This record gives sequence, C-alpha cells and structure tokens, in this order.
Amino acid sequence: MNNLKQSFAWWCVVNRGLAPEAILKTAADIGYAGVELIGEELWPLAQQHGLRIVSVNGHRSIEDGLNRRENAARIEQELRGSIAKAARWDIPVLICFSGNRAGLGDADGLDRCAETLARIAPVAADAGVTLAVELLNSKVDHRDYQADHTAWGVELCRRVNLPACRLLYDIYHMQIMEGDIIRAIRDNHSYFAHYHTAGNPGRGQPDETQELNYPAIYRAIAATGYTGYIGHEFFPQLDIPTALAKAFAACRAA
Repeated sequence: MNNLKQSFAWWCVVNRGLAPEAILKTAADIGYAGVELIGEELWPLAQQHGLRIVSVNGHRSIEDGLNRRENAARIEQELRGSIAKAARWDIPVLICFSGNRAGLGDADGLDRCAETLARIAPVAADAGVTLAVELLNSKVDHRDYQADHTAWGVELCRRVNLPACRLLYDIYHMQIMEGDIIRAIRDNHSYFAHYHTAGNPGRGQPDETQELNYPAIYRAIAATGYTGYIGHEFFPQLDIPTALAKAFAACRAA
C-alpha cells in the first residue's frame, strides 16, 4: 500500500444521475483528498466536504493556446487572474495548453509557449502555484494539439527553466501517443507536477479490463517520491460510487 494522494475529475462524473453534494460526500467518504476541474460555484461545497480543489484550467483554451503570440496578452491576463484565485483557494495546479499547431512547426510553437510562460511563471511561483502544461493526444481526442509528446513538454520546461512551469502527465493521452509510460515517468518525473489516469482505449475505468498496467504505474510514481495528487479522469462504466471506490482502492493497494 502507498500513500499517494488521490483526486478525481469532476467533468467525468457530473450529470450522471447523482447530485453534486452526493458526489462530493461520497468521494470524501471513500478517502479522496481532492477534486479537479470543478466549477467555481462548487468550490465552497467541495471544501466543506474536506476536498481540496487540486487543479483547474488556468486559461482558455485547448485549441487556441500558448503557441500563438497573438494570444499572449489574453492568456497572461487570464493566468494572472487564475493565479490570484488559486492563491486564495489553495489550488496548487493551474492547467495550461499549448494550443493546436494549425500549420505551426513544433520548434516555433515551443519558442512561443516558452516566451509567455517565462513571463508569468515567476508570478505563479510567488503565489505557490504551479503552471502545468497538459500533454494530450493528437491522434484521437485532440487532433492537431501541439504538446502531444513527453519530449516536447520536457524541452518546454527546460526552456522556461523555472520550477513553477511543469507538465501534467496524462497517462491515458501519452499511452495513445507513445506508450512506454513507466520509463517516461522514471526518466522525466522531475518535470511532472501532476498525473491524470484513465483506461485505454476509451477513457474507461483504470483497471484490468484495458491495456495499461496501473498497479505497476502507481508503484513507479510512488518510487519517484512524488508528493502531489493522482487525478482519476475516467468515464465510469459502473455507478459513480462504485467506480470511484474501485479506482481509489486500486491505487491505494498498488
């Protein structure tokens, strides 16, 4: 058994027949420490149930992101506002997005993302907040997204060279793009501020019914000394309480 802290993604479980308060209470009773990507109107309710708001989006949008200079002023303003909120609500991670290529080369996209993040990361650091650029697949779910490989994201962090700029390593997405998950974690964990889980294919329950060996992955993460959260971001095939409990127990027992 490990001591990894666990959270769950709100968007995957909401509007599935269970009231918001019931979901939050159920998760807290199971043992979850946090919730992610939950609407601001529900932040007080989550905290009332002892759940930390672990991550929220720092800016708009997945497709129209950091890799366009014409977006820089807007995104910087949005991130400054998000950082201020995160500091007030003790939110450790703000998720950021490269944006789609739309014909832009990966080297140029890297330069442009680094420019904006280098300006705003010191503000995040002063607030105790990490800007985590999410690695997403460009094959199935987010066609043409630029931050679609670990190496590209790691190089971005190296370019910015500030500890408040890191990556959200989404295991589901990176399994689709490149596999070799445990090696990627062992080699690059110092750049990973946060992890998301889901089964592949289909973003289902992270269990023995799909191709990822999550117990081994959880052990690999724990072995790095990681102290953040494992965020479960999957679509429940079971009822919500059973699905959340099963994911929690599998991670805890690994």
